[in-house]
Amino acid sequence: MSDHSSENTLKNWGFLIVLALVWGSSFILIKRGLEVFSPGELGAFRIVAAASFLLPISLPGVRRLTSTQIQNLILVGLVGSFIPAFLFAKAQTQLSSSLTGVLNALTPLFVVLVGAIFFKSKITRQNALGLAIAFLGVTVLVLVKEGNGFGAFSEINAYAFFVILACTCYGFNLNLIKYRFVTLRPVEITAISLLLVLPVALIYLMAGTQFAYKLSSVDGAWRALGYVAILGIVGTALALILFNMMVKTASPVFASSVTYLIPIVAILWGVWDGEVLLLGHYLGFAAVILGVWIGNRKKVNRPSN
Repeated sequence: MSDHSSENTLKNWGFLIVLALVWGSSFILIKRGLEVFSPGELGAFRIVAAASFLLPISLPGVRRLTSTQIQNLILVGLVGSFIPAFLFAKAQTQLSSSLTGVLNALTPLFVVLVGAIFFKSKITRQNALGLAIAFLGVTVLVLVKEGNGFGAFSEINAYAFFVILACTCYGFNLNLIKYRFVTLRPVEITAISLLLVLPVALIYLMAGTQFAYKLSSVDGAWRALGYVAILGIVGTALALILFNMMVKTASPVFASSVTYLIPIVAILWGVWDGEVLLLGHYLGFAAVILGVWIGNRKKVNRPSN
């Protein structure tokens, strides 16, 4: 039992590192995709690429599901993939990739909040303190204006709230996977949930956007498409399989702790790409990470039946 537990622990930490590298690189891929495509086009094609890649798994598996499982998987597809894909793309039209990556670190705190409100998990004083510190950091981040020194404060950058809403979606997703899916394998959860939202993404992409026109007429469109395809296949499909495997063998909060490492990777990509970070940004970053660490030190309790 001890050896098995140690093996699971090492495996989960391995998943955590790989996911941090993959998801930390997602923000620079979104940035490259937005050079040609709109947020809606990018978000929809990200889902189409991920879901199409997993069709050999999802098509056979969907026929064995009950109506309740299908309903829950639609929810997972929406809050775990579909909606966040659009929200992050929209946010990065006005936020740097590094700042978006740091705001994404709020996910563990939303796991706690959503778990407490909807899944009967307990929220402690420690959780509350972490939330307060993290949101203080968010306040600094959305008010700092690029310019000089520390960074002058300006009006709120409302686009940060797109990231916060995406983190809320992830909070629902993590709790749904942990508490509503006992028999389904992680790969089935990922593949089928994406399959169930694929028709909406595909119809929107082909009928509601200029996606096809841009591929045939805009310089650099195919290169940008390649970035988004990598984002969808590696950053969504393959990464979600690893992530859901980790959720099934660890706690939701441990799984969401990948967001501690994502900001480091995102910041390194951003600095490499010439993004300007001020002292105020780093202070905000530190407050977010500190708050998440404080609020996330204890495992979320499993709800009673």
